[in-house]
Amino acid sequence: MLVILRRDDEEIGRQAAQLIASAVRKKPALALGLATGGTMVGVYKHLVGLHKQGSLDFSRVTTFNLDEYLGLPAAHPRSFHHFMRENFFAHVNVDSRNIHIPDGTIHGNYDQYCTSYEAAIRKAGGIDLQLLGIGRNGHIGFNEPTSSIGSRTRLKVLSRETMDDNSKFFAPGEESPRCAITMGIGTILEARKILLLATGEAKSAAVAKSIEGPITSAVSASALQLHADVTFIIDDAAASQLSQRDYYHRVLEMTALLTPDRLS
Repeated sequence: MLVILRRDDEEIGRQAAQLIASAVRKKPALALGLATGGTMVGVYKHLVGLHKQGSLDFSRVTTFNLDEYLGLPAAHPRSFHHFMRENFFAHVNVDSRNIHIPDGTIHGNYDQYCTSYEAAIRKAGGIDLQLLGIGRNGHIGFNEPTSSIGSRTRLKVLSRETMDDNSKFFAPGEESPRCAITMGIGTILEARKILLLATGEAKSAAVAKSIEGPITSAVSASALQLHADVTFIIDDAAASQLSQRDYYHRVLEMTALLTPDRLS
């Protein structure tokens, strides 16, 4: 696990975009796992900028989003379909046939639908690079506390904490969704490389538990300790509860010296 400490959102977005862009250039037909949320806005902004400069081609990339709220149509302004279209897909040349986002409008046969999403990932050869955020309770995707480490894409009931966090994005009087379709932890762990971004003091406890705490279903992101190639990119506030910050700085310095390709 590599921990990259950056000052703020801008540096995090630029670093993450650089790593994603490098992966696309090395493998133009990359299978890319995508995430939503405020931290991701800067990442997509930088990727769009690279594309418009002519230095990044997404025409052969296949994408799979982590999750979507149950009950929200794609056109809903708070759906993740809408977020991805506004922040990324409307500005780059990803083939629409290669874009996969869970369908929040399905009714019944959830297991069958989620099995088909897993099958689409397998058909694409598996996810090469998965982008992640993290919730205050340590969830990745919408894998709330007590989620199985071996879980697959499925319908998931959201915790009250997650619903409260999400309520600020919805209009007054509009109920925050109670369920979502999400990739499972087991699904996420099958990605060949994982990149997790976190900013702000509110995420600091979850970040510390994920990196330095025990592996536990109470903090789904702690399962990332089992993965061979995970990079956390976090700001000073999100890193504030880490006990080994000096060591992470030293590791980063040696990584830049001995294996610079990992940072570019």
